[in-house]
Amino acid sequence: MITQKHLNDLSFQIIGAAIEVHKIMGKGLLESVYHQCMKEELRLRNINFISEHKIPVIYKGKMMESDFRCDLLIENLIVIEFKAVSEIHPAFEAKLLNHMKLLKSPKGILINFNCFNIFKEGQKTFVNEFYKILPKE
Repeated sequence: MITQKHLNDLSFQIIGAAIEVHKIMGKGLLESVYHQCMKEELRLRNINFISEHKIPVIYKGKMMESDFRCDLLIENLIVIEFKAVSEIHPAFEAKLLNHMKLLKSPKGILINFNCFNIFKEGQKTFVNEFYKILPKE
């Protein structure tokens, strides 16, 4: 059974992986480089994920043509969006929240590798109504 505690523990592991990548690679690289490094770090930690997961868009019961993709979908539960920018724009957060809603994912993490400290300033975690209905433990 999926619980809030399980998602929080998994989030902690994901953020730990991002800290490790940032510690080794530093800031100032392209988002695609961090994406590849994160995939390797998650593999090393035995965390299941899908990279560049295509997000279905359904309108009135019909699948629409779209090219929505999330950077990573962790264990079919947590949507990850990577950035390597000097400033997080509200549009990045809106994109992540929309991906979470379309995938019915209870949690999402926005990770910006262009920072000094991933834990303090380089990540932001989001939950939605799917998270709130999960049992705590």
